[in-house]
Amino acid sequence: MKIVAIGGGEIGRFKTTVNTTIIDREIVRLSGKKTPRLLFVPTASAGCDEYCAAIYRQFSKKLGCKVDILLLVNTDPEQKIIKERMAKADIIYVGEGNTLKMMRYWQKYGVDQVIIDAMRRGAVLCGSSAGSIAWFNWGNSDSMKTKKNPKKLIRVTGLGLLDALICPHYDTEKHRRASLKEMMKNTKGVAIALEECCAFVVVDKEYRIVASIKDHKAYRVYWKNGEFIEEEIAPSEKFAPLHSLLTN
Repeated sequence: MKIVAIGGGEIGRFKTTVNTTIIDREIVRLSGKKTPRLLFVPTASAGCDEYCAAIYRQFSKKLGCKVDILLLVNTDPEQKIIKERMAKADIIYVGEGNTLKMMRYWQKYGVDQVIIDAMRRGAVLCGSSAGSIAWFNWGNSDSMKTKKNPKKLIRVTGLGLLDALICPHYDTEKHRRASLKEMMKNTKGVAIALEECCAFVVVDKEYRIVASIKDHKAYRVYWKNGEFIEEEIAPSEKFAPLHSLLTN
């Protein structure tokens, strides 16, 4: 299992600035390929053209990947095609956007099982925001936000490859902290909260934190004996046991 869950950050989608390059290089390194095939799955953003272009610039032009894109929204792909595209991918990168809608599309087209098959054969599973929630039991998500309630956050179910809840954008969206605190009252286990430009990297039974901007961090969050606990996890070059992190 190789998973890179990113808490957010700019990859050139809305601005020319890219501040995730250190993390993106780690994704490419984990593939073990000199010129890996990267499949971008922008379901959560409905296949936004600007986002697709940004991923191509970053991973093809800068990092030397062969980039392909799998569109599910406003198309009707055959499952055979989905399986063929996934089978070729060394890296599956899932984009930001509406996590709840993304998971529904994945279930509709059987993408969830195909991704699990890709993980079992060694593909790197990665992504930012919605693309980080995808790999966990649950995520702290803004999928139900509206113009009247732009800060509404809900718990969304992911693929369950990692036995925890994840919360992206922990530093830039200040309402996330209070939401996560309340959400964890009714959620078993722990949450991993990620600041932007910070990634939770898992290889088999070990993990480490990678930051593409200095001093950006992750946190282990949970309730114990009626007390809310938030423990800082600093970036590290070394891997540590995953089980001890996800057990409270």
